[in-house]
Amino acid sequence: MNLSDIKSALPDYAKDLRLNLESVLTETGAPGLSDLQIRAIALASAIASRNVALTTAIEAFAAEKLSEAELSGAKAAAAIMAMTNVYYRFTHTSANKEYETLRTSLRMNVMANPGIEKQAFELASLAVSAINGCSKCVDSHEKVIREHGTSAQGVQSAVRIAAVLHAVAVTLESTSRIDALAVA
Repeated sequence: MNLSDIKSALPDYAKDLRLNLESVLTETGAPGLSDLQIRAIALASAIASRNVALTTAIEAFAAEKLSEAELSGAKAAAAIMAMTNVYYRFTHTSANKEYETLRTSLRMNVMANPGIEKQAFELASLAVSAINGCSKCVDSHEKVIREHGTSAQGVQSAVRIAAVLHAVAVTLESTSRIDALAVA
């Protein structure tokens, strides 16, 4: 499965997703981001969106330009955010603010040495945090990203990639369910 297959699998009602997918995965369509950053963000976002076909296609796309270590770094962003987004979303949304004062006691060593440039890791972490709806993590990663020179437009581009990939995953998943029901 590659990106052309993914685009072809999208139904006509999702034509905008097809067009957006084509756009946001380019430096022209994702201003403020490098090609490496776009591919890392895309891979982490696809993983967070939990669609196997999309993740397979995006991993192949990312592997065209990223090293094994960089691919691993993008995957690490998705993995660590899967954990931290749940934890921090809980502490942030719980009415009992005592949880925010407790020691986290979760290992997050990969954040110190992710195997990919730090800014790409942070952008991928931001994108996954947006997909997972953790405002505390979004704010934390956005602050670090901006402090290290990425423009507001670059941040917006990262979140646009996440939004499009998540929408594609949701659409593919609902389409496969509809197709399965039609066959049954």
